[in-house]
Amino acid sequence: MSQVSTSGFQKGMFILFRGEIHQIVTFQHVNPGKGSAFVRTKLRNLKTANSIEFTYKSGEQAEQVPVFVKELQYLYKDGSNFVFMDNSSYEQISLSESLVGDFGKYLKEGEIYQVYMHEDKGLGIRAPKKVKLKVTEADEAVKGNTVSGAKKIVLLETGLKIAVPLFIKTGDIVSVDPESGQYVERVNS
Repeated sequence: MSQVSTSGFQKGMFILFRGEIHQIVTFQHVNPGKGSAFVRTKLRNLKTANSIEFTYKSGEQAEQVPVFVKELQYLYKDGSNFVFMDNSSYEQISLSESLVGDFGKYLKEGEIYQVYMHEDKGLGIRAPKKVKLKVTEADEAVKGNTVSGAKKIVLLETGLKIAVPLFIKTGDIVSVDPESGQYVERVNS
């Protein structure tokens, strides 16, 4: 494992903190008028999924965990685990709900996802910026109910409910931002 300075921190980077692997969720370099500069971070423990805020002195070193990305196919959910398969070796890898996080609501069976790996262990999913999901249930828009920016709640194929514009119908494919959980656009199929 290599050392990384606080100036080299990046969102999504994996570091060793208090003996456990953590992912940097957010970080902010602060340079007060008086005193020395520091870096305020929010770290997510990959074992427990708990987040902790920690402040590093500027220039302080942290141990970076070597992580690589592997493309795996999502198969199914087994209790509190999500099961993925490596299509080249047919090896199955389970990720707990705490490792997958909120992105579990967007997983579609049979789709390929990028999974962070460390020493053949899954650490979490590299969430895409947008996810395309099919609308399975949507109420019809009522004529005259077209106030600017009006929304309705629809059910997506993964069981997720989101607010979308009134023109979205059952069978439409919509793009959703998994970070905010909001509708982005209708996708032409």
